[in-house]
Amino acid sequence: MRDIVTCLQAHREHFYHLGLPKNIHRSTFADANNQRDWRIYADFAQLLISRPQRLYQNVPLDDLDLDQAIYALDGSIIELCLSLFPWANFQNSIGAVRLHVLLNLGNNIPQKVELTKTDVHELAVLKQLQIEPGAIYIMDRGYLI
Repeated sequence: MRDIVTCLQAHREHFYHLGLPKNIHRSTFADANNQRDWRIYADFAQLLISRPQRLYQNVPLDDLDLDQAIYALDGSIIELCLSLFPWANFQNSIGAVRLHVLLNLGNNIPQKVELTKTDVHELAVLKQLQIEPGAIYIMDRGYLI
């Protein structure tokens, strides 16, 4: 948040035209973010991901002589402070979420990013994917039955 506020302050002369006050403080910014629904950011992230996907969809793989798309699927656990995120129970005094990413290896752009609780198994995320015919999927054993 500090970086966002600093960047905004660098364009202070445009605040009047945007309907913003003369100064933006981190605490005010944090309060405003705290009241927003998280789905706004999820939708915005999907929009940002879709732009480079369209730009690089026909770029050939440099080192591989393959015609089909190649994807890597993996999930990682991100630890959180349990006092700030009490809904994210993972272990005794640790909070966490699981981040699942389907990465297009042809252009290194995520095709799908999903954040779940840690008790959601990787196989459940795999079942939700729309598998592209002829594509190659690389994943670890956690995604197998």
